[in-house]
Amino acid sequence: MTPTLEDLKKWYSKHAAQIQQDYFTFLKFPSVSTDPSYKKHIHAAASWVEGYLKNIGFKTEVWQTNFHPVVFASHEVDPKRPTVLIYHHYDVQPVDPIDKWKSPPFEPTIRDGKVYARGASDNKGQCFYTLTALKALFELCKKINLNIKVFVEGEEECGSRGALEVLKTHKKDLKADHILIVDGGIPAAGRPAITLGLRGIVALEVVCRNSSIDLHSGIHGGIVLNPNRALVEMLSKLWDKKGKIAIPGFYKKVLKPSKKELQVIEKIVDEKYLRKQFGIKAFKGEGGYSLWESNAIRPTLEINGISGGYAGAGFKTVIPSAAIAKISCRIVPNQDPEEVAQSIANYLKKIAPKGLEIEATWDHGGQAVRSSPHTTIAKVCSEAFTEVFQKPCGKIFCGASVPLVADLAKACKGDVVVIGVSLDSDDFHAPNEHFGLDQLQQGFLTIASILRRLSS
Repeated sequence: MTPTLEDLKKWYSKHAAQIQQDYFTFLKFPSVSTDPSYKKHIHAAASWVEGYLKNIGFKTEVWQTNFHPVVFASHEVDPKRPTVLIYHHYDVQPVDPIDKWKSPPFEPTIRDGKVYARGASDNKGQCFYTLTALKALFELCKKINLNIKVFVEGEEECGSRGALEVLKTHKKDLKADHILIVDGGIPAAGRPAITLGLRGIVALEVVCRNSSIDLHSGIHGGIVLNPNRALVEMLSKLWDKKGKIAIPGFYKKVLKPSKKELQVIEKIVDEKYLRKQFGIKAFKGEGGYSLWESNAIRPTLEINGISGGYAGAGFKTVIPSAAIAKISCRIVPNQDPEEVAQSIANYLKKIAPKGLEIEATWDHGGQAVRSSPHTTIAKVCSEAFTEVFQKPCGKIFCGASVPLVADLAKACKGDVVVIGVSLDSDDFHAPNEHFGLDQLQQGFLTIASILRRLSS
């Protein structure tokens, strides 16, 4: 039996209460990967995912690493049949600033048909609708004529270091024809699309130090160079007046997409929507390029955080001993993360005022990804989205990154497509992250439809 879309809808409706209960259980794990104090919760979340897959009927393993564990599950029917590997992550971003949340971030709450919680969208919501789709197919189908592998990591939000380890040691287990990265989104509600391009990422921390302790700003003011001032002046020189990155050689390896590649890609940045949805007041792209190009196919450099001295209530009049900046780049095909990080570090050290100590630490990185719209998995995903949404499926590039994807594709040796039903307005990475119950069902139906097609 091959379940129809109506069969899947009926199954979902019948199990709706249990689906919501299990989804909430998953969301309650505070699996913040970047903070070591959450380690036990990371392991608890991994164990829950492994148990859920085992109960469905998968052969499961938890691959321990020097960082966070990877959950791997497999359902193998015939080596001659196609194999699909589905990627997810169970870790989440920190919840700061906590005072901006309208309800506790790890106590899922429904408001206006949306579930509010950290990870509700990124990526626990999308991971859970995949798990639910697999459960439904295992119950509704006498036989799934498809080899299915599930790879769920715990460090996507902080560099995927543990996952990178297992790519080297488990290449045979990971081999697949098709790779579904279910950590993407669609341009707008009710507007389906598959993602054929992601930018890569580079993240580093820069420390500018001038003394062993904080200094009195009256006694030492006027004679000591303030690290805050020095760092801000240095950072201001990372771009020229046209918005181009001023680091020598930064653009040298940038690979531009061909006209043929761009022909099938939607090229829209809706400024009116962005102003209304996020309260954005000003836009700034790279000089000589449109906002869409600046976001989708060009590399960027951003200052994600600056700290130094006192920023609490009232005043503490000090010259800080050090100032810190968190910097990240989104990179495009051909750019190497480590080379980009090194070029930034070298440039800042070169322009730093004499005598200051500059320390640059590369935190993590990942390469950019581009996929063909002509692969079997791209066509199948497009067909599934069209069926579920009853609208033609578009093709997009996304300016965001999933650090592991390029390395995962090399290890699996398969064709990659990034999919998902998340929306920019889900506020992932921000307070009050949420995911619509309608999105949960749409994702479920889409994944089930994809796997049904690959099976037949």
